[in-house]
Amino acid sequence: MANIPAFRVPPIVGRVVARLPQLPPTLALVGALNLALGRILPKDDLEPLTGKRLQLDVTDAGLSLRFTLSARGFRPRFDRQKADLTLRAATRDYLALALREEDADTLFFSRRLIMEGDTDIGLLVKNTLDAVDWDALIAAAKPATVLARFKTPRLGTPAA
Repeated sequence: MANIPAFRVPPIVGRVVARLPQLPPTLALVGALNLALGRILPKDDLEPLTGKRLQLDVTDAGLSLRFTLSARGFRPRFDRQKADLTLRAATRDYLALALREEDADTLFFSRRLIMEGDTDIGLLVKNTLDAVDWDALIAAAKPATVLARFKTPRLGTPAA
């Protein structure tokens, strides 16, 4: 696997994105998490996150994604209350984590991944990230796989 080159989102882009509504990227995040929930992310193991306020900050891109886990899956959060757990890192570091080029401990101890808030929740999230089968997650998120879940029967054919 090729290493991700060192890069940062240009500051002007981060400043503009920070002024835009954060709901669309938050919906993309919770959609991806919900695709993985129960398939790749162990639902039972994540139960302690239910009702907790989580925040994912992409520092160089100006994104602050606020979400929670409910009985029905991950959902965006619309309140402004302090998050129970906040993760902060640059775009490149989140990509390196997702592609398994670097682990959460390395990023944390080099101060490139910052966790603030409830340490028990932080440890749960870290251990879950370490256990995720990212290849399976990527396969589950492919457009053909997603569309197959919504496939409807043609007129005149019995529904399955």
